[in-house]
Amino acid sequence: MAVVVSLINMKGGVGKTTAAFNLAWYAAYKRNMKVLLIDLDPQANASQYLMGAVNYKKFIDSNRPTIVDLFEQFTAPSISKKAPTPFDPKSVIFPIREWKDGSLIHLIPSRLELAWTLKNPTSKDHLLPNFVAKVQAVYDIILIDCAPTESILTSAAYRSSAYILLPVKPEFLAAIGIPLLIRSLSDFKMQFENHTLEIAGIVFNDADPQHTKKEHNQGRKDVQALATAQGWYVFENEIRHSDSFPAGSRAGTPIFATDYARWWVKDEFDKVGAEFMVRIGL
Repeated sequence: MAVVVSLINMKGGVGKTTAAFNLAWYAAYKRNMKVLLIDLDPQANASQYLMGAVNYKKFIDSNRPTIVDLFEQFTAPSISKKAPTPFDPKSVIFPIREWKDGSLIHLIPSRLELAWTLKNPTSKDHLLPNFVAKVQAVYDIILIDCAPTESILTSAAYRSSAYILLPVKPEFLAAIGIPLLIRSLSDFKMQFENHTLEIAGIVFNDADPQHTKKEHNQGRKDVQALATAQGWYVFENEIRHSDSFPAGSRAGTPIFATDYARWWVKDEFDKVGAEFMVRIGL
C-alpha cells in the first residue's frame, strides 16, 4: 500500500518540482521502490523533467491521456476518435523507467489544459483520491507535485495524501507562503475532520550550504519561527544550491546521474532523501 505525499508551497519558484523529480528517482533507484509521480500543475514541469522536453512535446502532440482526462472523466475527441470515450484509469499512467528487480517510476503527466478544470471545479476534488485508491496497491510511494495556488486541485491533493512536504527556498520573504498553507490546511481539516494529514516537514531548497548569506539565514529564522509555532518539523538536511540541479532536470537525469555534479552535492541530497523516508515511515 503506497504512502502518498504531496509537495506543496503557496509560493512559486522554490524548487518544488526539482525536489519531487529527484525524490522520485531516489526512491526508485536507490531504495528499489515502485514510484508514481502525479503532476498536478498545469505548467507540467515535472512531466517535462521526467519525459524530457522533446519526448513530452511528442506525447502532447499525440493527444495521449493526461491528468486532464482524470478530472474530466472522458478522453476528448481526436482526429482518430471522433467522439469522447470513457475514461480508463490505467490509460493516464505513463511508464518512465522499469527495472528487472521490480522497481519503477511511473508518471501521470499534466498539460496546460488542466487549468480548464478550475473553470468548472464543482464536485471534482474526489476524483483524484478515488483514482489513488484504485492504484495505490501497485506502488510503494506516490508523490504529487502541486501547483503553487489554492484551488480545487489543492483540495484533491490533500484528500489523496497522508503527508505534506513543504520545500522552501531560504530567501527574502521565504515564509510568505506558509501562512497561506496554514490557512488552507485549516480550512481543509474543518471540512474533512476524519482525514489524517500530517506535515512530513519543511525542507530548505536551493540553500546556501555555508550559511554565509545573511538573506538566507534570515529566511531560515523566519521559517523556523513559523514552523515552531505550528509544531512542524524542519529537516536537518538541506538541498544545497547547485547548478547541477537545473542542468540535470533539463536533461531528465537525477542529481546522482548528472554530468559534473559534485560528489558532495549528490551525498547531501541522499541525506535529504533518507531523512524524507524516515519522516514518512518508509
